[in-house]
Amino acid sequence: MRLRHDGDREIHLKLENLQPIGSFKLRGASNAVLQIPLDKLQAGVVTATAGNMGQGVAWIARELGVPCTVVVPDHAPETKLDAMARLGARIDKVEYDRWWEALESSSYPETEGVFIHPVQDERVMAGNGTIGLELLEDLPAPDAVLVPFGGGGLSVGIASAVKALRPEARVYAVEPEPGAPLTAAFASGEPEPIDYRPSFVDGAGAPMVLPEMWPRAREALDGAFAVSLDETAAAVRLLAERARVVAEGAGALALAAALAGHGGDGRVVCIVSGGNIDAAKLATILAGQTP
Repeated sequence: MRLRHDGDREIHLKLENLQPIGSFKLRGASNAVLQIPLDKLQAGVVTATAGNMGQGVAWIARELGVPCTVVVPDHAPETKLDAMARLGARIDKVEYDRWWEALESSSYPETEGVFIHPVQDERVMAGNGTIGLELLEDLPAPDAVLVPFGGGGLSVGIASAVKALRPEARVYAVEPEPGAPLTAAFASGEPEPIDYRPSFVDGAGAPMVLPEMWPRAREALDGAFAVSLDETAAAVRLLAERARVVAEGAGALALAAALAGHGGDGRVVCIVSGGNIDAAKLATILAGQTP
């Protein structure tokens, strides 16, 4: 979708917020779960997420008739928790450090089930990569693709697909300034822990890049940018006012970067990764403020 805005840049939107669960996560979750033999899924599936991956795994688990447990951090938004519960998931809310430990270890022994990692499972990344294939079908010659970065599964998947078909296209990750470990890693040459602060951009930002994802991100991506919370809120507002598109904070990161010129002056594609935002936060943003 071409975005009509006041600037001179040619910006296109890939609207993953229109997926049945309101997020791209349905792609990777389904691709991962459907490749596991059904007899091995009878104890259920487990994932760790701030919200959207939980909906993706819960959606495909419901389709297959198997249990689903979602481990969430204590700051996970109620909108996403309610959506997971509606899909039949059991929610296990834990402190942030315990949640991050589950991500680092790719396991959660407190409950039975096959663990589906939201980021560093190659089946998840491949499912996400179909976004890159689709955008090239509709827009064969983008100059740059900007992708929100939470853990890297989306950006690495898309970059792998795009560069296989159009190697000259640049693919960049975008993070919120209060949690931009990949931007710092590209700047220093290696990942290190950062001073992470949770924000309304709950689908992106982390204390550090997962060790298994850094080599993949370094190879697949052309770099990373961090945008401020005010820039992100302004992008959410612009999407709603000009395109009638509802994006969550992470879903607006790419547009915030494009408007700041980080994608260059050519044909830029912004991945709107999701639209699951709390109504109160959206109201605050539409009123001209930053949550």
